[in-house]
Amino acid sequence: MLPEDLRTALDRALTRFTPQELAEATARLTERYRTGISTGGNHLRSRADVAAYAAYRMPATYAAAATALRRAAALSPGFAPRSQLDAGGGTGAAIWAAAEVWPSVEKITVIEHDPHVIDLGRRLARGSRPLDATTWRQAGVRAGLDRPAADLVTMSYALGEIPEAEQAQVVRWLAEDAAMVVIVEPGTPVGYATVAAAREVLTASGLSVLAPCPHDGRCPIEPGRDWCHFSVRLPRSPLHRRVKAGTLSFEDEKFSYVAAAAVPGPRPAGRVLRHPQKRKGVVSLRLCADDGGLSDVIVSKRQGDLYRAARDVEWGDGWPPR
Repeated sequence: MLPEDLRTALDRALTRFTPQELAEATARLTERYRTGISTGGNHLRSRADVAAYAAYRMPATYAAAATALRRAAALSPGFAPRSQLDAGGGTGAAIWAAAEVWPSVEKITVIEHDPHVIDLGRRLARGSRPLDATTWRQAGVRAGLDRPAADLVTMSYALGEIPEAEQAQVVRWLAEDAAMVVIVEPGTPVGYATVAAAREVLTASGLSVLAPCPHDGRCPIEPGRDWCHFSVRLPRSPLHRRVKAGTLSFEDEKFSYVAAAAVPGPRPAGRVLRHPQKRKGVVSLRLCADDGGLSDVIVSKRQGDLYRAARDVEWGDGWPPR
């Protein structure tokens, strides 16, 4: 769920536009999304487009980023970043998520190329410390760009919008002197491929994978046959439902991500890659294991406490429980 300050600010920002303006802008964005055309800043043609995009995508982007950051935080005890760089940050979903996970963050820089998006991001953060002191830089994310020092570097739903030939250089740029890098992309085969390639660059840059992988070796998933992704359920506010023309009170956002750090963390022995299959007396788990392979584990009722833990484990959790 969005922080109360952000939800209130977003609702207030949307009141500047008529329901018809928002509906028309959302319809355009939805069509681009469904046809596979990027819905990022390159396609936001007006302030109404920017507002509709924030209402349409910011709650899901926030939920995915917050989930990835919480999982990284759980595997990096003692990490208390003082500074954050959010590359391709849009209206700032990832800085809100980081502030929720790490209250230690004091200095924030967002790099975003669209001035209208920056304007809305600033207005959303107004009055929320330390977010209202964020430095917003209007620039395209690219290797060689002057990079502010930051303990935590995030990039959510933006790496895939950069030409594929330039992505590796950008990831190396993100990793320069960073204590932690977290990259989030859509939970699609294409989004996973982007994350998997970024993961290789991060480990080659000397960082250790915190999550979701329980190892630093190559991803064992065969490209074209499957992809690594996770899901987070988020509630829809009445306004969110109107903008999306949806009837359900929730939606499920699927995402792929990688979190890597300069200091290795206490990784789990395995990561649950799919919804656990629960049948009478048994739970089946699909795991990515710390030996670098995939495995299917069946936990039976005869295993007592382990079985009870398996009944409660969720997609994306580490296994076995600590």
